[in-house]
Amino acid sequence: MPFHTGLDWGGTSHAVCVIDGAGQVIVRLEANHDAAGLAGMLARLKRVASPADLPIAIERPSGLIVDALVAAGHPIIPIHPHVVKACRPRYRAAGGKSDPSDAYMLADILRTDGHRFRPLMPASDDIRALRALVRGRDDLVASRVALANQLRSLLEGFWPGAAAIFAAVDSPIALAFVGRYPTPDSASRLGEKRLASFMAQHAYCGRRSPAELLARLRAAAVGLASNAQADAKGELARALVAVLERLVAEIARLSSRIEHAVTDLPDGRIVMSFPRAGRICAAGILAELGDVRERFPTEDQLAAEAGVCPVTHASGKSRGVVFRWACNKNLRAAVTRFADNSRHASAWAAAIYNRARQRGCKHPHAIRILARAWVRVLWKAWQTGQTYNPKRHTSALKIAA
Repeated sequence: MPFHTGLDWGGTSHAVCVIDGAGQVIVRLEANHDAAGLAGMLARLKRVASPADLPIAIERPSGLIVDALVAAGHPIIPIHPHVVKACRPRYRAAGGKSDPSDAYMLADILRTDGHRFRPLMPASDDIRALRALVRGRDDLVASRVALANQLRSLLEGFWPGAAAIFAAVDSPIALAFVGRYPTPDSASRLGEKRLASFMAQHAYCGRRSPAELLARLRAAAVGLASNAQADAKGELARALVAVLERLVAEIARLSSRIEHAVTDLPDGRIVMSFPRAGRICAAGILAELGDVRERFPTEDQLAAEAGVCPVTHASGKSRGVVFRWACNKNLRAAVTRFADNSRHASAWAAAIYNRARQRGCKHPHAIRILARAWVRVLWKAWQTGQTYNPKRHTSALKIAA
């Protein structure tokens, strides 16, 4: 008799329920999230059936608990939380919720609708390592943006010139400038010669001359903070600069490692062969795409996962097409970033984007339309293991002709 397991994961413990083919509960248990708890859970499940014959439904398809179950040999069936939420009224009218009942519900959904879900197919270690690097870098970039906004807001309140002199307040030269001149008073004697010396010392590679930068500094609004306030805010500015400088350096170090990692992967070379894909962007795509071809049997499934195709609601005479919210947000960000870059190097991509804009689509919508077109090509190249060749891209050749 087949058995089905549901696992409702938690921060400190996990609720597990095993049912038979008739929906009768065979085992209920709660496993602590520690070495002894996980080992005990795996041993108890093994007494019910061999791991290969005991599939486990779970809402979260990643984490230590999933790694432990996969290592033990259990088939893992991810079920989206929206599906679980939609099924909840089937089991209780009052809308109550508990971890053991959710574990039972997951097991029963697997029993009745298991044919609708695909088992988890873990990617290779290289892809998982790349994914960890890319997602970690994205988090650090988000932190850098937040801290840069905080620094800019602080400077505009008492020292606007320091925020305006260079294009990006989180660039190395701008951070060095704020660290050296954190208050208006500290830059009161700054002239062209001193600024030129500062720029040479920090290897400034911009196209602005010291005279232009000094004019931009002096043209900014004058802060009205008192000396005490300016000194206090200057200390805050220095603190933010210290954090940002270390953060920018670490992001650069991670970027270098990601570039080397994606170059060493066969699938990485496929994604990098596309116009303006680059290494960081290609790594973002490959980290979410993975190397398991069975995950996306069709290009439509990949487009839906990437969130670059809309959702259609049709009933009777009414029909609506809306934005796809449920998708892999990391994959969508990487694919749309690549699509935006590609239109500057591919006439075919530029034509698709321009036609979308002429139809009245705004920039983000036009980029998603272009990304959907690229997904068709990307999926085919990924499935066949071939790099992108513009001479074999029929649609692109028609544009070129």
